[in-house]
Amino acid sequence: MKSPVPAKAVLLLDLKIQYATIKEDLMRAIERVLTSQYFILGPEVEGLEHEIASYCGCKYAVGVSSGTDAILASLMALGISNGDEVITTPFTFFATVGSVLRLGARVVFADIEQESFNIDPYQVEKAITPKTKAIIPVHLFGQSAEMGPLLEISAKYGLPLIEDAAQAIGAEYMGKRAGSFGLAGCFSFFPSKNLGAFGDAGMITTSDKSLADRIRIIRNHGSNPKYHHKLLGGNFRLDAIQAAVLRVKLKHLEEWTEMRRENAAYYTHRLHELGLTGEKIIPPPVVRERHVYNQYVLRAKNRDALREFLGSRGVGTEIYYPKAIHLQDCVIEGRYKEGDFPISEKASDEVLALPIYPELSSEDKDYVVSMIKEFYER
Repeated sequence: MKSPVPAKAVLLLDLKIQYATIKEDLMRAIERVLTSQYFILGPEVEGLEHEIASYCGCKYAVGVSSGTDAILASLMALGISNGDEVITTPFTFFATVGSVLRLGARVVFADIEQESFNIDPYQVEKAITPKTKAIIPVHLFGQSAEMGPLLEISAKYGLPLIEDAAQAIGAEYMGKRAGSFGLAGCFSFFPSKNLGAFGDAGMITTSDKSLADRIRIIRNHGSNPKYHHKLLGGNFRLDAIQAAVLRVKLKHLEEWTEMRRENAAYYTHRLHELGLTGEKIIPPPVVRERHVYNQYVLRAKNRDALREFLGSRGVGTEIYYPKAIHLQDCVIEGRYKEGDFPISEKASDEVLALPIYPELSSEDKDYVVSMIKEFYER
């Protein structure tokens, strides 16, 4: 029997709509770079660094080549190496953990909170040992981790916090923005992010001048002055075209963020209104004051079947993330097994992301919710 032809298609993400609204400004910005012929670092990158630092409420920002390299360079600046331990969450994108492993350090996991999907501060404190050298909380899906207790733990044990804020630019906790709490904040500008470049790009925020200076050296092969290498660095430089694109988009970020928040509120309201919440669907609760919804991730009964059904009806979805990091082949190494971090593992079995990009139409959102309703009424 043939699958029904979808009544319409709602993509998980459609960047073409956003591009069309700011195309002329983007072309002017790119032309500015082409005319200058200054492609690596330079004034466009410096301008973006000042603007991101101001937006996040930090003194300094350092542009780098990706969100992954932001974490890696931050850890390198702290001197993290063989024998050191870094505590983070097993429910995150692999870059959080991979950056630690690339330096020869050991990852120690702390399970997540049931509601927010973010690292549980109580579990973090239990995981600290004399070898612990840093903590990496992740502001997952656009909602801040519980930074109050984490900052207390950081101060109590003298451990730096490196915020993985790749999905959370503009998210807030107690009136402060993600990336401004710890020693450093690491951002990704991958094209699908709330603030996305035209390729890979990243940023490190900090209010520590010595750290910012050290990262600037590390991002350029550890060279300072040119061809003199006191530090081991890498090629983590941000290019000028990406910076120029991001400077155009940054002017619209607050508007786009509010559109995402409105879309999320609509989904949650309609799912409640239709009686789908509770046993069938658990919408993402807002447990911090400003969730910016890089993703709208709900928990769903019969998640895999729901996703297959929605796909057959033209609705794009994604699973972030289908397998917790402690169970990944290159991480497990006999140290971890299924059941070690049950809340993370349960999340991997239940989570499903719906389309949430700012330009979603009312018809698109209604269609997504109606298809969820149809699935559970079968």
